[in-house]
Formats: sequence, structure tokens, C-alpha cells
Amino acid sequence: MFNALTGMGGGGQVNHKAANNANTALYTTFAVFGILSGGIYNLLGPRLTLAAGCSTYVLYAGSFLYYNHYQHQGFAIATGAILGIGAGLLWAGEGAIMTSYPPPHRKGSYISLFWSIFNMGGVIRGIIPFVLNYNRNDAASVNDGTYIGFMFFMSAGTLLSLAILPPRKVIRDDGTRCTNMKYSSVSIEATEILKLFMNWKMLLIAPAAWASNFFYTYQFNNVNGALFNLRTRGFNNVFYWGAQMLGSVGIGYIMDFSFSRRRIRGFVGIGVVAVLGTAIWGGGLANQLRYAHHDLPDKLDFKDSGSAFAGPIVLYLSYGLLDAIFQSMVYWLIGTLADDSETLSRYSGFYKGIQSAGAAVAWQMDSHNLPSMKQLAVNWSLTTVSYPLLLLLVMLAVKDEEKNVEVEEGNVEVETKMQATITSTEPFFAADVSKA
Repeated sequence: MFNALTGMGGGGQVNHKAANNANTALYTTFAVFGILSGGIYNLLGPRLTLAAGCSTYVLYAGSFLYYNHYQHQGFAIATGAILGIGAGLLWAGEGAIMTSYPPPHRKGSYISLFWSIFNMGGVIRGIIPFVLNYNRNDAASVNDGTYIGFMFFMSAGTLLSLAILPPRKVIRDDGTRCTNMKYSSVSIEATEILKLFMNWKMLLIAPAAWASNFFYTYQFNNVNGALFNLRTRGFNNVFYWGAQMLGSVGIGYIMDFSFSRRRIRGFVGIGVVAVLGTAIWGGGLANQLRYAHHDLPDKLDFKDSGSAFAGPIVLYLSYGLLDAIFQSMVYWLIGTLADDSETLSRYSGFYKGIQSAGAAVAWQMDSHNLPSMKQLAVNWSLTTVSYPLLLLLVMLAVKDEEKNVEVEEGNVEVETKMQATITSTEPFFAADVSKA
């Protein structure tokens, strides 16, 4: 729901400043609590961590309802800071579940499944503001009903998070269980979190983490928000988040099934993302040459025909595709570094913390009117720099999967015992039938 809200550009407001400042506060606290929340997850478990995190999103959406009437951005900024705390909790819990609950050979598929469900919300929420604001194509901001709808669905998500199973109750399709989560202590978690900053694996992931939310500001405000009118932004987001669903499924297949060896799949996945990313940012450059930050063209409407509308909407949905394949690929890499939820919650928290620090900088760059062309150049450079470092991570840290010898040996042992039992009882049954 939050994705759909920010995807409208400026949180649905014609003036981006309130949303930019709120998002800066959000990602500043998110950067801190993203890193800390891996430890908090290990203290509280998945249910309490997720429920506490989800509840803060409702307050954030409500702040824009308030802003619609009073135009005071102080409340939006304060709730943005609170949401940063909650987002850290939500994403640390989500990251631990997404990377530790699946069997090792299916992590890419489970990540793509999560990403599809995650972005289905964005698709639905793109439809709702489009419908509610259909007859308001010249409006400055979305109506109250749009924000109330966001709050309703966010509240439902908060309650649903209480239904998440803890690791000890999860039995996978192959009969294996997740690692039994041992609740940690504050001192242990503090020590383990500090160690992340000296972990060479996390340092190789850090540039990709910094880049992975940095581009949202440019895409939402300087493409969707700058080129399209209000109702068309919601229309566009249906395709933006829909493209994410398709992209996550595609990259999930590559990371799990393209080759038998896991390391080769890692190299191929990074290569595919690098090629597509370069092509999409190249298209973004061609589009950006048509307008400047201070000299925007007339707003496009979804009813416009011809290349004037077709080119920018194809570019925008391509940005959604790139976001999905880039982040799903990074999550897959994180998932290959460990199997237990305690370690992966810390790794996921570190990833989200660095990611959020980058996003805080990006929102302030736009708030200070950095030219769109420079924003595009920074985004393209950040994603490009991350690819060779991720390849190095695969080379040094990712190991090929080993067959579950213990399970196979256990199955053979059970079958042997069953065969022995049948053999030993055959004379008994034969004698018994003879007597009868």
C-alpha cells in the first residue's frame, strides 16, 4: 500500500516538498532501525515484529489525509520518522522469512512469490486512486477517500501479520524443518550487528543496497509525477507494479532453474540484470533529454494517443521491471549466504538499513531541486557499480548446493527396515493362512 501511495508522486500531492521531507525523515530512521531490527526480530519473533511494524503505516497514510485539509507538513514528517522505525521491523521480519523459510534450492522461487504478492498490492492500489480520481484530471491532490482506502488496507495487513507461523512450526515440502529459532539477548544482538560492518560479504552488497531504493525518487517524482496528470499516475502504477510481478517471476526462474549449479545461476542472473538495467537506463536518458527539471512538458493523460504517451509509459513500467529483478537478485544472493533465520534477519536488516540511507539522500536531492538529468546519472552509475561487486561475492562466497545426504540416507534406512519387516513376517502370514 505504501508503494502505491508514493508511486503517485509526492504522496498524491501536487507539491512534492511535504512528501519529500516526510520520506527523508522516514528513510533516516529506517537506516538506523533497518540495521537494528534484525536483532529485534531475534528478540521478539516474527509475529510481534511484523505487527508492530505494520501498524506505523496506517499513521503515515493518515498524515496525508490531515495534510489534505491543513497543509501542515510537520505531522507528515513526524509520522514519516515513526514509519521508518516500523519499516525497519517489517522488512527485517519479511527478509528473514523470505530467505530462511524456503528450501535452499527454491529460494529464488519463494522470493519471486513474495515479490508478486507484494506488488499485487501496488496494482490494486494503483487502480483505486485511478478510479476515485477519474473525473479529477486537473486536481492538485487525491481525495480523502483515497487515503482512507489506504488506511483500511494497511490496518487489515497489520492484523493478518499475527497469522504468520514461527520457524519451528514450518515444515517444508521436502519434509525438512526451518531452524528452530532461539530467542537471543540484547548484548548478543548488539555484538552481532556491529560485526556486520566488518563483514566483507555485507560490504560487497552495500553499494547494491544503497542503489536499490535510490532510484524511486527519480522514477516517481521526475517521471511519473512530472510527465502525467493525477489520474494517469494511478493508471501507470498498475503497469509499474504489474511489471514488477512479471520481472520477479522471471528472475526467480533464472536463479533457481536455469542451470544445475548455483554459482552459475548467480553469475547468469547478475548478467541478465546488468544487461537489462543498462538498456532501461539508456531509454531513460533518451526520455530525459526531452525535458528539464524546470521546464516540464504538458501533462500527459492516459487517453492521449501516439508516441507522446506510449514511450513514457513503456519506460515507466520498464523501471518497475528493473526494480523487481534487481532487488530479487540481491535477496537471492543474501539467501545463499546462510540458512538460519537469525543470521538472515541480520543480513536483511543490514541490507534495508543501507538501502534506506541511500533513499534518504535521494529524497533530499529532489527536495533541493537537483536537476533530473543529474539524478538519472547518479542512479545509473550506482546500479552499474554494484554489478562487478556482486559477481565477486558469488565467486568468493556462494557455494554450489549439496544434496541432502542425511534425508536420502534416512529414507534408505526406513525402506530397508520396512523390507526386513515384510520379509520376516511372510512365513508367519503363510503359516497362519495354512492353519486357517
